[in-house]
Amino acid sequence: MNDLAALRQGKTKNLPGANLEDEDLSPLDLRRVNLAGATLVGANFSHSNLEGARLEGANFLGANLVKADLRASLLGANLMQADLTGADLRGSNLRGANLMGAKLTQASLAGAFLSGANLMGVNLQGVDLRGADLRGANLNGANLQGADLSQADLQGATLTQANLEESDLRGANLAGANLTGANLLCAELDGTNLTGTNLTGTCISGTTVEHLASKCF
Repeated sequence: MNDLAALRQGKTKNLPGANLEDEDLSPLDLRRVNLAGATLVGANFSHSNLEGARLEGANFLGANLVKADLRASLLGANLMQADLTGADLRGSNLRGANLMGAKLTQASLAGAFLSGANLMGVNLQGVDLRGADLRGANLNGANLQGADLSQADLQGATLTQANLEESDLRGANLAGANLTGANLLCAELDGTNLTGTNLTGTCISGTTVEHLASKCF
């Protein structure tokens, strides 16, 4: 029995560095599997359960992860152009991960660790990011319209030209963040920490912060 067959049948959980490019691994119970550093380009993991998996440094370029349970360690993983529609990423370790071009519609990232992650230009409209750790993350040009960022830590994050219209930033930490040219129209900012935040060219009309309301810097 080869390694791939053993993985599919649940007879092995330890395949670090494996090459599973374009393989169909859906829908499988892959809880606590070790695929750290694996090549998973174009692989199909839709509806698979990867809870507790070790996926550090794995290459998921263009992979299908629709509705997958990814409450796992994805430290430094490459998720460029991956389809994460409806994926469960609550509390996942995505520190330093590359998510450029990824599809995250209806995904849950509540409590996820995304410090230093690359989310440049990503569509996060309406996504649940409550309490997420986004310190130093690259969110340049990201679409966060209507996203729930309440209690999120965005300290030092880059959000230039980001769309935060009607987003929920109540209790969020934006200290030292760069929001140059961002759109905060009608965003909820009650209790938001804006210490040292760069608001150059930022529109905050209709926000819940009275002393900043109806102003575009």
